[in-house]
Amino acid sequence: MSYDKDLRKLGIEIWTWRASQQPYSGDDIPRLPRSGEPQRVSIATSRGHERRPVGWRPQFSEVAVQNYRLQCNKFLQKWKEFKHNSFSISDAVDYRLLGSLLSRVTWELDIMRSWERDASFWVDQALGPYMDVLLDPNEFSEERSTLAVKSLEDVPAIFSEASSSLENSAVAPFASAVIEQLSSGVDIRGGNFPDIGERITMSTSALENHIPEKLHSRLSEASKKAGEAAEEFKNWLESRLSSMKKETAVGEEVFIWFLRNVSLMHESPEELIEGSRREYCRSLVWEKLSEHQSSSVPLPPLPESAKRQCEIEEEDEQSIREFYVKNKLLSQPDNLGHYLNAPIPDYLSPVGFLAVTNDLTDEYRLDQNGVSYVPEPSQDLGYFHAANARDPRAGIVHEGVHYQQLAIGYRHENPLRRRYYDSGSNEGIAHYNEELMLRAGLFENTPHSKTVMWNFMRLRALRVEVDVGLATGKLSLEDAAVLFSKKVLVDRATALKESSFYAGNPGIALAYQVGKHQLMKLVADSIEKEGKNFEFRKIHDAVWKDGNVPFALLNWELNGNKEYIDAIDKDPLTGVSPPKPEFDK
Repeated sequence: MSYDKDLRKLGIEIWTWRASQQPYSGDDIPRLPRSGEPQRVSIATSRGHERRPVGWRPQFSEVAVQNYRLQCNKFLQKWKEFKHNSFSISDAVDYRLLGSLLSRVTWELDIMRSWERDASFWVDQALGPYMDVLLDPNEFSEERSTLAVKSLEDVPAIFSEASSSLENSAVAPFASAVIEQLSSGVDIRGGNFPDIGERITMSTSALENHIPEKLHSRLSEASKKAGEAAEEFKNWLESRLSSMKKETAVGEEVFIWFLRNVSLMHESPEELIEGSRREYCRSLVWEKLSEHQSSSVPLPPLPESAKRQCEIEEEDEQSIREFYVKNKLLSQPDNLGHYLNAPIPDYLSPVGFLAVTNDLTDEYRLDQNGVSYVPEPSQDLGYFHAANARDPRAGIVHEGVHYQQLAIGYRHENPLRRRYYDSGSNEGIAHYNEELMLRAGLFENTPHSKTVMWNFMRLRALRVEVDVGLATGKLSLEDAAVLFSKKVLVDRATALKESSFYAGNPGIALAYQVGKHQLMKLVADSIEKEGKNFEFRKIHDAVWKDGNVPFALLNWELNGNKEYIDAIDKDPLTGVSPPKPEFDK
């Protein structure tokens, strides 16, 4: 396979710039390789693709944002100059990937403007780097320990910038969610948690046992100031809450622009909701049937400890890999690492609310296994933790698929395919795999787990309606949280956390179901194309390798089916500047 050299060169330039510009996110799919130890950074540089620099700090001053806009426009101009109509399909896909990436940057800078609207954005920027350092399961080197301390020392300045940036445009529902997040309350991992200042202190006190003694006093001082800064930020939000803006919705027209130009999805919001309701009904019926069939079967007990849960998960992970091979569903390369559980470390648990506590590797750490940290089993566990504790395979067939797909995709020979990401593809693959394994018989002897898998599908269907409703203004953040709690019986803390994240990140919640259905269309097209020569393993191997690519593009490349791309190109909102969002009108 050959690639247009100039297109690849431009792509590397864009991604190198993106590494220094892109903000932190609490999502579970790593958007950028983590800033880590110097030797890893050297590897990154030698491969011609930069990662986030060590000691990186977010820069979202008025001047910085304007510079981002200018640079993005320069890249857009270079991108538009390519004579892409003469490209091979492979190069045309890469060309569209770069266009999608630049549209995403435009979306962030001109539409969402999270740094001046969303208080949770600044919690990510201030405390995300610290969380990032903690996630690596390896022992703390001196370099990593220093980076942990430095990330806390930066917190006061970042929260100070947050207050200044949010002064005139902060949105009340986002601020309320952050106030609740930083206050004492119920932990989705079970039990209760204190205010944010104490949580930071708890984390750093435990961390002292893992880092060089010479850094202890510096860590203690940084911890104190970081906790005070976080508490001050919470108090600042509370004092201004009543005067903040109320509108969170971007509006239907702007949302369609996002679907067409960033996510490369052809459906209308109405079609998305209608599809989600059909899927919800389907999942509810089969969930109820599964529940009926397992009514006389005792609920599986919780494991006696997190350590035991991790042992079970390791055995399950290996058996699932063997299941893939035996049933000819997906190759398991010898160089592919493992997705494992580990008890959540004492220094990570107090701040685990900041992001999904997974470390799913990146292209510079392919020698490492992926890991998901789990809390001690208890009756108080939140929605997802409870399901995974009773049957770790529930997490393996989703989060474990993220790890495998990323580890395979990060080995892609094309740097543009390695680094592009798309939630519709990433989450679509994982959600598709859940039903694939259910239908293939993985959970046949565990009827309660079958019920859980159907319930997961029902949740993902509901997320579409929530996502569209929040984006178009048909649902408030509180409406969405209540809907999750009532319809899927998600605990309040999980429901609010999900609703707040989706309101501030339109398009992510719908990615699971819509991506799954687009992937099913791709597989169906492959079945029709290949006829008797069709192999599940062959198409799955291809999709997992190119699993960052939107399925509208991937179906074109793999099956020659361009209907979704043609539909997108016919939309008048494709390829133009985004309309003005509702909250600005």
